[in-house]
Amino acid sequence: MNKPLLAAYILSILTLLLTPGPVIALVTRAAARDGYGSAVRTMIGTNLASLTLIAGAALMLTGIVALNPHWLAGLGILGAIYIGVIALGSLLPRRQQQTLSEKEPTAHSGLIAGYLTGVANPKDILFFVSFFPQFIAVTPGIGTSLTLLTLVWILLDLTVLSLYIFAVTRWLSPRWMAKMETFSALFLLAVALFSLVYNARAMLFSAA
Repeated sequence: MNKPLLAAYILSILTLLLTPGPVIALVTRAAARDGYGSAVRTMIGTNLASLTLIAGAALMLTGIVALNPHWLAGLGILGAIYIGVIALGSLLPRRQQQTLSEKEPTAHSGLIAGYLTGVANPKDILFFVSFFPQFIAVTPGIGTSLTLLTLVWILLDLTVLSLYIFAVTRWLSPRWMAKMETFSALFLLAVALFSLVYNARAMLFSAA
């Protein structure tokens, strides 16, 4: 096993996870708005999205598929729109949110929101498409490497997001939770706008 390469992979993951992005904003928003259970379901959804991206990277590494840049840009645009809708919905007053949806979050809503946000997260797509393949030589066998890298990702991803959830649900007062929800929503909206412009430009330039 290439321990220095594994250490570099762990450091890269921690840097990625600790850097503010749509996944952290979505999870903290769920924790501040709907509580621990909803945040955990959202976290599981984002982790499943990461596994989907890892599977895509594995298919690319084994030469089974080749991702078209247009597909990645299109996925980024859809993700940006979805993230923007979530952000705008969170910024509405609570009564208007209930008017748009007359029911409380279901057991599946957080899971779906987490998955769709995670699978279209520009930061994660860039990591798994561009950086993840660089660590495949961590062991001599590609299958063993993929298994090890995936398990390390799952462990660190769930640990870091769980710490965010714990901090929000245990340490923040209701007043600060409301502020956290607003801040997370504004951050998600900014990410959505940036991602929309970035992916639209990428699609136009790749078509030129």
